[in-house]
Amino acid sequence: MGVAASVGMNIGHPKTASPAGDATLLAASRTLFDNYRQLGQAAGPGALLPALIAQTHSLRELSARTGAHTREGLLRLASRYAEYTGWMMQEAGNDQGALWWTRHAVELAAAGGDHDLAAYGHVRHALVTLYRDDAAQTLDLARQAQHSKLPTRIRGLAAQREAQGHALAGDYDACMRSLDRARALLTTPASQSDGPPIIGTTNLPDPVAMITGWCLYDLGRPGEAAEVMSGQMALVPPHALRTRVRYGMRRALAHAMAGELEHACDLAERLLPAAATVDSATITMDMRALARTLARHPKNAAVRRVSPELSTVLRFVNSK
Repeated sequence: MGVAASVGMNIGHPKTASPAGDATLLAASRTLFDNYRQLGQAAGPGALLPALIAQTHSLRELSARTGAHTREGLLRLASRYAEYTGWMMQEAGNDQGALWWTRHAVELAAAGGDHDLAAYGHVRHALVTLYRDDAAQTLDLARQAQHSKLPTRIRGLAAQREAQGHALAGDYDACMRSLDRARALLTTPASQSDGPPIIGTTNLPDPVAMITGWCLYDLGRPGEAAEVMSGQMALVPPHALRTRVRYGMRRALAHAMAGELEHACDLAERLLPAAATVDSATITMDMRALARTLARHPKNAAVRRVSPELSTVLRFVNSK
């Protein structure tokens, strides 16, 4: 049971918490959120979703029993739990659930006085359409989150998503312009232990560089993509398994598409155990693409070595 859930056993009773107690509750719930995000790097979504959903509901209910300042803080934090729940829903392969929880996150944030998360909701929605290969909707959603009055981080993440949409559409110049905008906006550090949770990834030291590699692959430049992503993978923290597998598989796929089959197989082979652990529907899409690419070279020794294990992991994640 989470901190807020355990404290919330008396929901429905009159407010009795002191200001100091309110502050402790908010701080403990914030720390717990960081712990859940860290756990999400090393566990499948099924292990997190029940706790995240319960924590979101508990924080929302507890907000009615606190002072005005803490109430806003709890609702805003509940919105971040809901947004993260939406991401885990997408990782579990439930796009409709992902979109529902993203909308719920926007509602909770607005109730807590944060009206900017609505724009980030467009960025999250655009990630769903990106994985559906819908360039037009990805671009439309990303552009809705780039109003000049929005926080620079949200605008930067939206510009980054727009770049991915342009890459899907095959527009190299527009993609690079969007990446330039994203780099100019994403200048603040991706760590914020004493404030609200940072929006977006915290495990990529240079997210724009990594997304540049991602885009180059979609633009049909797998060799360039592999080179860029190889340099960035060395900077990803060892504990960030989900991040390492996500971009590592895309890197392996880029090497395979560039004809570097042995290197692609070596990379994939090292990632497969972690891929089974994090159990990601989005990563599985790149694994399937890698399997199809390798299948074109049945006589290659490295392909024959890796393909059975790759097929086993794909059967495992598809069966869940």
